[in-house]
Amino acid sequence: MSLIPNFFGTRRGSIFDPLSADIWDPFRDFQFPQLSQENSAIVNARVDWKETQEAHVFKADLPGLRKEEVKVEIEDDRVLQISGKRNVEKEDKSDTWHRMERSTGEFIRRFRLPENAKVDGVRASMENGVLTVTVPKEEMKQPEVKAIEISG
Repeated sequence: MSLIPNFFGTRRGSIFDPLSADIWDPFRDFQFPQLSQENSAIVNARVDWKETQEAHVFKADLPGLRKEEVKVEIEDDRVLQISGKRNVEKEDKSDTWHRMERSTGEFIRRFRLPENAKVDGVRASMENGVLTVTVPKEEMKQPEVKAIEISG
């Protein structure tokens, strides 16, 4: 008896399997969600974040993008936002495409910065398709401890 739906084609009916013939199948019309061409660029914006003694350093792989197509912003005082858009190439009607794998569309990544981030000193640079954002760290003040003499 088959209780698992067949995702790879139609079931073959069998007189020995009462669930294989004309019984309602809740998965019959189920379609798996697929990423559209516009959303695929969101998945491909890979970012590394490391913390050094002096700063938080973010590196994003953005191959094929120019710095004019990328925005780096600080929002809500402590959220680093990296966004951009990769446009579709203009195609000639006489061209024949054999494969189209590069993603297009908009992407956005957000990172909540820690308390020691100095948001006024953020720097960004782009070289060879790699965006580097450096967020300097503020020196955290250690709480001053004052000893109190006990009388009595």
